[in-house]
Amino acid sequence: MSNRYAESTLRLLEVMDTLRVQCPWDREQTFESLRNNTIEETYELADAIADGNMDGIKEELGDLLLHVVFYSKLGAEQGVFDYADVANGICDKLIYRHPHVYGDIHADTPAEVKHNWELLKLRKKNRKKGTLGGVPRSLPAMVKAYRIGEKAAGVGFDWECREDVWSKVKEEIGEVEAEIASADRERMADEFGDLFFALINACRLYGVDPELALERTNKKFIKRFDGMEEAAAAEGRTLGELSADEMNELWERQKTENR
Repeated sequence: MSNRYAESTLRLLEVMDTLRVQCPWDREQTFESLRNNTIEETYELADAIADGNMDGIKEELGDLLLHVVFYSKLGAEQGVFDYADVANGICDKLIYRHPHVYGDIHADTPAEVKHNWELLKLRKKNRKKGTLGGVPRSLPAMVKAYRIGEKAAGVGFDWECREDVWSKVKEEIGEVEAEIASADRERMADEFGDLFFALINACRLYGVDPELALERTNKKFIKRFDGMEEAAAAEGRTLGELSADEMNELWERQKTENR
């Protein structure tokens, strides 16, 4: 491996050491104070990935790497762990969870690798917490639902045929409609949640990331809606001044122009 990697890592660690001593802001940071910033940086990386922005991905990866080094520095100061412990820990975990590479287990497909991964995680780490105990509580609900479905499927709790999920989706739609008719808002919320969960599992079974799929729809809607406002403004009007039929006409035009 090139010395370039070792040199750049050492440089970052030395910069962190210097900042922790000489910068007033860096000196006062704690695990707790950095937490929200770490979450924000993760979302910024996700945005760059969604946009296909390679310069942005590189920059945001650097920001996240800084957080790894920062937390490691805090751990070293408290005498609980340091950067070497973090790096060696993930190496040990990867070797343990890839017995088809480092051991005598056979896994010829990505699905087999994933199944073995979940079983090994459950055996070593989540024996007390259970299969779903490793799903972070702070995950956004959609991402959490997807991971729950993945983990349950990893131990065999899944639809035998992915097409069968649509029966569950239809069942949940019926239950939502029934609760809407009853006007019980709490039960309505429960059934909407069940419907979302079923749809997210459908995405998983068909290899679609629901978060990315919804974000693509968000962007598409924004583009079309902005186009409607621009078209109305070109006529000296706002959307609020248009009739429902006029807005529908503008919307259909934008759907044709911005697919």
